[in-house]
Amino acid sequence: MRQKVINFVENGGTITEAAHTFGIERASIYRWLSRPKLEVTKVKSRRRKLDWKELEKDVKQYPESISKKGKKFMVSKRENEVKEKI
Repeated sequence: MRQKVINFVENGGTITEAAHTFGIERASIYRWLSRPKLEVTKVKSRRRKLDWKELEKDVKQYPESISKKGKKFMVSKRENEVKEKI
């Protein structure tokens, strides 16, 4: 797919058109164009997004186990910060 996107741009298509056509972000296309090779890069770590509504529901359901929420929701927030958010 990366090569198709690069070919599209190199044959006169704009980056914005390519993004809409292929359903990807423009930043990805710029990144691909700047690389000498189009090899796949492995992400070593990624920040996880927290579902605050789900956390709030869980805290209300199990208030005595708030210190275990970090593990369940895969975040490392301090207990007070979690309480302040909800």
